[in-house]
Amino acid sequence: MAGAYVRTAIMLALGCALAIAADALEPSGWVRAHATFYGGSDASGTMGGACGYGNLYAQGYGTRTTALSTALFSDGGACGQCYKVVCDRKTDKTWCKPGVSVTVTATNFCPPNWDLPSDKGGWCNPPRPHFDMAQPAWEKIGVYRGGIIPIIYQRVPCVKKGGVRFTISGHDYFQLVLPTNVAAAGSIRAMDVRGSKSGDWMAMAHNWGANWHSLAYLNGQGLSFRVTITDGQTLVFADVVPPSWRFGQTFSSNLQFK
Repeated sequence: MAGAYVRTAIMLALGCALAIAADALEPSGWVRAHATFYGGSDASGTMGGACGYGNLYAQGYGTRTTALSTALFSDGGACGQCYKVVCDRKTDKTWCKPGVSVTVTATNFCPPNWDLPSDKGGWCNPPRPHFDMAQPAWEKIGVYRGGIIPIIYQRVPCVKKGGVRFTISGHDYFQLVLPTNVAAAGSIRAMDVRGSKSGDWMAMAHNWGANWHSLAYLNGQGLSFRVTITDGQTLVFADVVPPSWRFGQTFSSNLQFK
């Protein structure tokens, strides 16, 4: 995060996977939608966003990102999901680049514009599925002057380097935890936290975007997280956060979803 002191703690080998409740995510079928772009030619205008990832460069998401319309965003439930996108040349040969695709990660929300009709500017109005992509990603498949292009897309497994990371914000009795660099399904279904002194797993609640929170007092305790992603896989990140942690720090694990 910009301005945040970042510390890396390599998780001990004690961390282990729980039983996988479902098969890893497989690519979905192709679905039709439309795509526009935002954020400028360097995607600097895409930083922050409704998922809470902050500096997308620093977090490893880069310029291959997208905002999703209400129909796809699921109140933040889609944060971190990956989509393969192709411009539909069968519908529009003028503005579609041939033979190319781009894979993007959902990092933001494209809000409705109720002042405009859905087919004339209100592109993200429900119930339309719509991608407002970072400009560099959009230009991989579309010609700039087109502005909006028809697409086909499918949800695909996310491919990440390194392990899952956890950023802790908040204050006493309120830990706001942001998991990032999540592979496979990319999005989180459930999270639990366990303090080294408390001993028991405590369910966390979805807060906003990709953030989850706990209302327990966990200061001065080493922290473990149990994370279930939306394809059913569960991993335990044992002792990933040392007792000396402070708010604003980020901790890296050596575990990753498959």
